[in-house]
Amino acid sequence: MLWVLVALVLAATVLYPGFLQPANVQDILTQNAAVGIIAVAMTFVIISGGFDLSVGATYALGATVFAGVTKSTGSVALAGVCALLAGLAVGAANGTIIARWKVNPFVTTLGMSSVIAGLAYVYSNSAPFIVDGISFQYLALTAVAGVPLPIWILLAVFLAGAVLLAQTGYGRNIYAIGGNEEAGRLSGLRVPWLVGSAYVMTGVTAALAGMMDASRLGVGQADVGATVALDTIAIVVVGGTSLRGGEGAVWRSAVGLLILATLTNVFYSLNISQHWQLIAKGTIVVAAVALDSLLRARRA
Repeated sequence: MLWVLVALVLAATVLYPGFLQPANVQDILTQNAAVGIIAVAMTFVIISGGFDLSVGATYALGATVFAGVTKSTGSVALAGVCALLAGLAVGAANGTIIARWKVNPFVTTLGMSSVIAGLAYVYSNSAPFIVDGISFQYLALTAVAGVPLPIWILLAVFLAGAVLLAQTGYGRNIYAIGGNEEAGRLSGLRVPWLVGSAYVMTGVTAALAGMMDASRLGVGQADVGATVALDTIAIVVVGGTSLRGGEGAVWRSAVGLLILATLTNVFYSLNISQHWQLIAKGTIVVAAVALDSLLRARRA
């Protein structure tokens, strides 16, 4: 996929000469920072053999709680803590149901996405929270060394995720249970705790991503995040992490993020309809999964 990324970048510079301009690269990373952060946690979930379709609803919940608490209390810090705790609660619930009660991850997270969306609508009374004030937009507008804060957060999350997965015993255990959960259990691994912790990651990162985009837009509402789950799964799968579990890496998800971000930027620069963008993303996901199955069959 690295070669695919290189080819895409070369094609993008031909179709859109300003593609590699620093301002455009900065815009690409800023616009994709939120979904990229969730993709790091999704990498852990998929490698562990799981799946999380509730990240879109959790993203919306994080945005809604962040804006709602800020509007009602005036405290951005308190609002941030509440939003992250909401995401943690969602992740803990998903992890408990999947790891302890042995319910299928697809069914669990699909059902939970409906529950979470309903809670967000109830909390907001189906109306957006519009928040004025520079402090609320701190996450989106602040720059450090001339680089927007969302990019620094994205880089920090990717670096932390890469180190945790590739350089620690925890990461090796995630690979082990993804490759063969029963063997991991017989080896003495705390499988329920490991599986549950991965879902906690997706819950917290999804809430953080919702906070970042609410800060950027100045509004938090419950009807956002419809494509977040597809986007994050697409990033992870296109990067080369197997949906069968036990195989993948955070750096691969970084490649997947850059591939899809490049495509999106080129589509926008060429004024291609968003409907065609959705078609392209779905096609890419199906093609990546088909390629993964083909390669596994050949190795077998």
